[in-house]
Amino acid sequence: MASGTETKQPARLTLEQQRAQDAWRCAGQYKNDKEPVIVAKSLPALIMNSGLMQVLAFCHEKGGAYEVVAQQLRAWLNKQVNGVDRDPGFEIFMQDLMNAPPRHYQAITAEAFAWLKWLRQMASARKGSD
Repeated sequence: MASGTETKQPARLTLEQQRAQDAWRCAGQYKNDKEPVIVAKSLPALIMNSGLMQVLAFCHEKGGAYEVVAQQLRAWLNKQVNGVDRDPGFEIFMQDLMNAPPRHYQAITAEAFAWLKWLRQMASARKGSD
């Protein structure tokens, strides 16, 4: 029933849309730097082989583009887990992961894979487009 006074509510985004939107925003920060794109493409395989905490430690130690992508990943995961849209920092995030129950750790790792899937695609798509 149309009353004429209805206002359109913005559609709620699905989690996949939110991931895509965040990955798009993050990939836009790479400008014409190819290294973060390469890192974004490599992280899922590294996590698969070594685990999330080991890869985050590796990225922190390597610095540069690795740390940039790791910061973006930590910020996304922190938003999903704690509802806070910012990077909590390497040490705090690692402490949280070390103290997480196994199911929670697995869920965080699964979310990391899901977000990185979008990031690797968006980073490739935006490479050199802005």
